[in-house]
Amino acid sequence: MPGANERALEKAKSLPADALILDLEDSVAPDAKEEARKRVAAAVAAGGYGHREVTVRVNAPGTPWHEEDLRAAAEAGPDAVVVPKVDSPTTVRQVEAALAAAGAPDSTAIWAMIETPAAILDAAAIASASQRLTVLVMGTNDLAKELRAEPVPGRTPLLTALSLALLAARASGTAILDGVYNDVQDLSGFEAETLQGRQMGFDGKTLIHPRQVEPCNAIFSPAEEDIARARRIIQAFEDATSQGRGVVTVDGRMIEHLHVEEARRVLALAEAIAGR
Repeated sequence: MPGANERALEKAKSLPADALILDLEDSVAPDAKEEARKRVAAAVAAGGYGHREVTVRVNAPGTPWHEEDLRAAAEAGPDAVVVPKVDSPTTVRQVEAALAAAGAPDSTAIWAMIETPAAILDAAAIASASQRLTVLVMGTNDLAKELRAEPVPGRTPLLTALSLALLAARASGTAILDGVYNDVQDLSGFEAETLQGRQMGFDGKTLIHPRQVEPCNAIFSPAEEDIARARRIIQAFEDATSQGRGVVTVDGRMIEHLHVEEARRVLALAEAIAGR
């Protein structure tokens, strides 16, 4: 949500999203940076966003606004600070130190944007650089620019980078969000890319328009048949265990413990969604 747009900050309170990024970076013109910083800090402090995680995207390290953005965010105490252009674990540690020096609550996390070749090649170290770092966010627009990749359906030029970032996130136990889809009029293209992200293993997708929220929620939510199958798997495994049987099949397929763990994850996700 553009930090300089008061109407957008208010509208965010009604969106059925899990998290909000109140933006001080790309969506804010240079001459509006200071006013946007004040608006966003006030919005975070005032609250009213319900269950939604409220994050602040600061300007990138090395820009004239970065340090003051971090100080203002630390004082406001959002759920997280989203940091663009994180190229190395050193950047994460510098942000961590700046937040601590400015008095940020321990609960304020760091979300690192992975959007350069250097970041992809150092993603594992970035993901493990700080206990404050809880989420990696793919900056696919900037990454494509840096790679000189063409924006084609299916994102073939980006798949290696996306996969490497996913590996880093899973190895470190960090959540990871897919990048944005730019054409807000093309819902079929958006849905195809969102489904691809879910199938690859992303935990969610970053969005740039309210009309993208509902289809994204639908795609990342377990379908009724997935929930029913998860319950069958868990029940069959528990029945087999209680009877001392080592071989379990559900719907004609062999079930191992890893399938039970995935079934429990599906049910936990469905229950969390139902709780909203």
